[in-house]
Amino acid sequence: MLIYNTQTHKKEPLQPTEPGKIRMYVCGPTVYDQIHIGNARTFLSFDVIRRYLTYRGFAVTVAQNLTDVDDKIINRANEEGRSSAEVAEEFSNAFIDIMHRFGIADPDIRPRATQEIQAMQDMISLLIDRGFAYPADNGDVYFSVRSDSAYGILSGRDLDRLRAGERVEVNDQKRDPFDFALWKAAKPGEPAWPSPWGEGRPGWHTECCAMIHRYLGTPIDIHGGGQDLVFPHHENETAQAMCAWDAPLAHTWMHTGMLRVNGEKMSKSLGNFYTLKEVLDKYPTNAVRLLMLQTHYRAPLDFSFDRLDGTLGTIERLESCVHNLLWAAENTGELAIAPAAAPSAETDADDVDVEFKAAIAAARNEFVAQMDDDFNTAGGLAALFTLVSSANTYLDKHAGQVVPELARDAAQTITELLGVLGIELQSQDKSDLPAELLDLAKQYASYDGNDIAEAAKFVLDARTSARAKKNWSLADAIRDALAELGLIVEDTAAGPRLTHKSAVKGKGGARG
Repeated sequence: MLIYNTQTHKKEPLQPTEPGKIRMYVCGPTVYDQIHIGNARTFLSFDVIRRYLTYRGFAVTVAQNLTDVDDKIINRANEEGRSSAEVAEEFSNAFIDIMHRFGIADPDIRPRATQEIQAMQDMISLLIDRGFAYPADNGDVYFSVRSDSAYGILSGRDLDRLRAGERVEVNDQKRDPFDFALWKAAKPGEPAWPSPWGEGRPGWHTECCAMIHRYLGTPIDIHGGGQDLVFPHHENETAQAMCAWDAPLAHTWMHTGMLRVNGEKMSKSLGNFYTLKEVLDKYPTNAVRLLMLQTHYRAPLDFSFDRLDGTLGTIERLESCVHNLLWAAENTGELAIAPAAAPSAETDADDVDVEFKAAIAAARNEFVAQMDDDFNTAGGLAALFTLVSSANTYLDKHAGQVVPELARDAAQTITELLGVLGIELQSQDKSDLPAELLDLAKQYASYDGNDIAEAAKFVLDARTSARAKKNWSLADAIRDALAELGLIVEDTAAGPRLTHKSAVKGKGGARG
């Protein structure tokens, strides 16, 4: 398995510190607001990385922090006339809730900055004792970047080429403009904790380093975050670890590419800023995950609602394929779908079966090969889509005479590999399907009269209406209920139509 390491700028073989085990840390949010879809892309990427490593047999331990003390939290609290703790608690809970909605597994360890003050102070004291940090006259404590000869090893930044004041805050308490705060002296009205240097609170770069060392030990196997964290946040983290414990913070540094909206940088000023909650309130989780995973995690992701709308059809195609495979496996001898034409006399069923069995194995192998190559979800999905095409062709050629074991194996392969990506194809609950609609569907399945087209039109119009209103549960329930009755919904260029198996068997069925 190869993983691209930001520090070395190349793909490297995964070599866990402890065989069979992976220790991974992913930088969490500063909890002052709902997370945006750019944040969501990062958390999704590492959720899938964790899932795949587990799928490949590794025991994975994941830690992710919550930054619950920060200038942004304090500013929001002051604006709203409440405490920083209240703001942090509200948006910590909101973050956990939206992660659950997005299908992101909880980390094994979720430390909060305000509960790790002692670990941070211990690390700061060690850095001072070793000559890498110093207390300032105002009660701040700073890390001396010039004391670390390896500073810049992660980002490749050369301090001498950076102009003070452009990328760092100029502060007369610092010995060097590039020094960064490990501890910030208390200001009136701000949360603060006692320390050897006076009342204050930790600097942002301090917390992750101390938490990683406490809960996972250093070095860990993988440290992850968004590309925007490489400098200065992660650069400062690894500098502290090297100077405090004479060990790198992580063997492999992984960073996700930036998210753009319709080709532009996402920003509130451009009116293209979206929170994950806003998107999930309008679109199903599987569609959003699928859209994001169609782009490699290191590449820029171009998000658009047009593209997101397109994933809805893809999800439906996947679900329909799995449903048809399972239906065919249970009803071999009946037509699982309505084929374009009956198989030709020359068709050799044995050859078709052998080819399909090979296609299933090839899809599994290609999925693993793509994901082993730096977690290429786009390539993994391509392997799955190829299998779906092969499955549809197999069902068409066999015209209902499938090998049940092969059909089930294909369905299992599709659902299993999608599950590795956190995309679960669920059978919809029919309990909310209007009784009169189901009655009409049954009428269409068995009725030979002249109003058969009217019944079919009612059913299809109801499904189309549900889809237009993004009522995916109802739309899918209609489709699944029809399928149970032997009716297949086909979305054609001319609009949706129903195909009844009796239309092919010559029993007077019709198409709506």
